[in-house]
Amino acid sequence: MTNSSNLKLALIGGGGVRTPLVIFGINESARLLGAEELALYDPDSERVSIMAELGRAIVAKEGGRLRIRVAASAEDAVADASFVLSSIRVGGIGSRAQDERTALTHGYPGQETTGPGGVAMGLRTVGPTLEYARLVEKRSPNAWFINFTNPAGLITQAISHYTGVRVIGICDTPEELFHRIAGALGVSSKRVRCDYLGLNHLGWVRRVLLDGVDVLGDLLADDAALDQLYHASLFDHELLRCLGMLPTEYLYFYYCRSRALTNQRAAGTTRGEEVSRLNDQLIADLANHLQAGNPNEALSLYTSYLNQRSGSYMKLEASAGSAFDKSNMLEEDPFRAATGYHRIALDVMKALRGLESQRLIVNVPNHGAIAEIADADIVEVPCTIANNSIQPEACGTLPEAVRGLVLAVKAYERAAIEAAVSGSTMLARKAMLLYPPIGEWEPTQGLLNDMMQHNPSLQYFHACSHDETT
Repeated sequence: MTNSSNLKLALIGGGGVRTPLVIFGINESARLLGAEELALYDPDSERVSIMAELGRAIVAKEGGRLRIRVAASAEDAVADASFVLSSIRVGGIGSRAQDERTALTHGYPGQETTGPGGVAMGLRTVGPTLEYARLVEKRSPNAWFINFTNPAGLITQAISHYTGVRVIGICDTPEELFHRIAGALGVSSKRVRCDYLGLNHLGWVRRVLLDGVDVLGDLLADDAALDQLYHASLFDHELLRCLGMLPTEYLYFYYCRSRALTNQRAAGTTRGEEVSRLNDQLIADLANHLQAGNPNEALSLYTSYLNQRSGSYMKLEASAGSAFDKSNMLEEDPFRAATGYHRIALDVMKALRGLESQRLIVNVPNHGAIAEIADADIVEVPCTIANNSIQPEACGTLPEAVRGLVLAVKAYERAAIEAAVSGSTMLARKAMLLYPPIGEWEPTQGLLNDMMQHNPSLQYFHACSHDETT
């Protein structure tokens, strides 16, 4: 595909707090992409208006002609779009906080995409996402649907299985780990190539090639280097040496569940609850600054928010640290960070437009990349993306140390999608039974009852269930 003018992009979930980052990235590459308009849609009209105004301030500050428009409807947003980015949070950040509190109450770590919180998020998100995807299929059948929405692998699989849209799932977790690996080695990221495979939020680096030579063994032997690989002190070094691989940060909620639970209980809160308070304050302050005609102050506030949130990432679960501890705050320009969703989204779009071929870790149908996984199942693997095509790399077989976990989580994802589509409470309980972070039958009824009680988006399980008994 060659560059052309008048390219339209759409962002579903445009009221999200990361929307200004996405706007910055698109504006930065708008001329290269030929992008003229970004249409934002969100059911929360107040939030999306704030994010659109902040986005216009970014465009004005950085220079550019990207037009930011609040769409009247989802159909208006996606009509005739070349790329549709989806980043929705059904129920808002309050639902995340409640999911994590429910998990904690039942004796599980509270986390938005893994454990009981991930189950609840997946169940309530599949249906609305499929509605948006079908709308894209109807109004912009040639568009690429770029899925940010979590749990990204599960949601991408639902879209791929139940619609005909061209979908790709993205997550910044692997690229962030690669960036940190290069930093620990003290070299440019361009000299490092990581051999990676897995599922979204369930992946491992098997080799670290520095100028073509595998240095993973040296890295694993170096305590000081290992200390630099994660946002917080997550994994015991002997655990990493035992695996002989480097897991992404979300494996903490599989390998260190008891520690995560202990720290959340000690803190008396969850990440979701802290972020909910941060977000509420952010939105109120942004609205005040923008209404007063102070966009630069709003941008400064937003930058501080991003640095506070990023600086406190995983601190609570790893050491009972708080997002409100200002000592954790980063001092950097988050818009120009080397990694992040906005960077990966732009790299994907530029590659698909035929502008720059890229090797990126994305969520796509397996097509033989991992031997043990069905071709149609979504995996997270390195892909060569170029000129409207995505080619997964052949990764071979899963390492024995992780094979059972990966296959069990993939079985859970399939069951959870089927439960969400059918409204079957029995299938929802089956999904939790198959899911290693839960993995028992008896707790599933209480978990599901509490999920439905606190989640209006899950009430359809009462009305739509085809179970004879629950």
